[in-house]
Amino acid sequence: MAQKSLPFSKQQLEEIVQAHGTPFHIYDEKAIRENVRRLQKAFSWVPGFKEYFAVKATPNPYILEILAEEGTGADCSSLPELILAEKVGLRGEEIVFTSNDTPGEEYRKARELGAIINLDDITHIDFLAKEAGIPEMISFRYNPGPLRQGGNSIIGNPEEAKYGVTREQLFECYPKVRSMGAKRFGLHTMIISNELDPDYFVETATMMFELAVELKQRLNINIEIINLGGGIGIPYHPEQEPVNLEYLGAQVQKAYNRIIVPNGLDPIRIVMECGRVITGPYGYLVARVLHRKEIYKNYIGLDASMADLMRPGMYGAYHHITVVGKENWPLDHKYDVTGSLCENNDKFAVDRMLPRIDIGDLIVIHDTGAHGHAMGFNYNGKLRSKELLLKPDGRVMQIRRAETIDDYFATLDFSKLKNKQSE
Repeated sequence: MAQKSLPFSKQQLEEIVQAHGTPFHIYDEKAIRENVRRLQKAFSWVPGFKEYFAVKATPNPYILEILAEEGTGADCSSLPELILAEKVGLRGEEIVFTSNDTPGEEYRKARELGAIINLDDITHIDFLAKEAGIPEMISFRYNPGPLRQGGNSIIGNPEEAKYGVTREQLFECYPKVRSMGAKRFGLHTMIISNELDPDYFVETATMMFELAVELKQRLNINIEIINLGGGIGIPYHPEQEPVNLEYLGAQVQKAYNRIIVPNGLDPIRIVMECGRVITGPYGYLVARVLHRKEIYKNYIGLDASMADLMRPGMYGAYHHITVVGKENWPLDHKYDVTGSLCENNDKFAVDRMLPRIDIGDLIVIHDTGAHGHAMGFNYNGKLRSKELLLKPDGRVMQIRRAETIDDYFATLDFSKLKNKQSE
């Protein structure tokens, strides 16, 4: 069973809170580094294996810099994400740009950086050619549709997802871009999110290897890079087990040796673009209990809200909760743990059995290191919280300050309103 432990003691956390206030997200640098090294080791049999960290998961330059130091690249899907990668020194094929409904300026920035552009649709070929030109290296995102069963509420079933090109379109895409000057080719897919069954990813790798063989045999297209995407889940529930990365790497290697090697395609670079599994388990949202409310249900109100962590309200997702200092108390109280938004889905937990909670208690919500702060928003005029980094030596540094009222009003021009009122 996965243990939901904390990387700091109650005393350490109280000192952090005294220095920084609540709420905040805090990330464990040491655990993040060790985790990405483990993924890289599991795929060390692949010449040139690279993890392209999914920037959308935790778009903070301090996190990106830590991962870049460990040898990762960046998987970007927007102009600001491309700039974030650039700011930490990533350029060229250290960046993969995969987007959808993409504006021309984003393609131009990707071309400027020399990123690997991974096209999402067959019509984007002409759009890219017009806006930025066809690069020498180009990749396509494959959506297997009904050929691949599965999916979940996050990314949907493949045939209902808006991403990627069909199999028939794929065999049109490569000849077209080759005729337009492309010389090097990649193949990508991303058809699941937060999946804990490692055999799902082995099956996906097998599908991609077989497709690369067929592209070679039918079109004489040599796939240089196969991007298996991300989607590896994390054990949000304590009773769940994490994906065995060593098993996953070994099984993908078997599929590679069975399909790629005998068909003369070896070596092909295998890359991934994991986000959640890299940082997710090593981030925590820390909040203070402000209120207790007892009506038809018992509610615990925090100084954090759905603006700090959207997943439970958006997906009904489970995030484990620790009441600091009461870890060994009996779970004999049923609560809805809520924020202060004027939305009834602003809940971190519903009917959750927890120890008795008192006003002033510190609450730690686990597994917020990916798709936590990143999905924040300003509904109700709520301001996004700060982000902190727990250094390996125990020091804590602020890596993003909390938003202020001035930030909230910065995009508004009150001068016109005042002028109108004075007329």
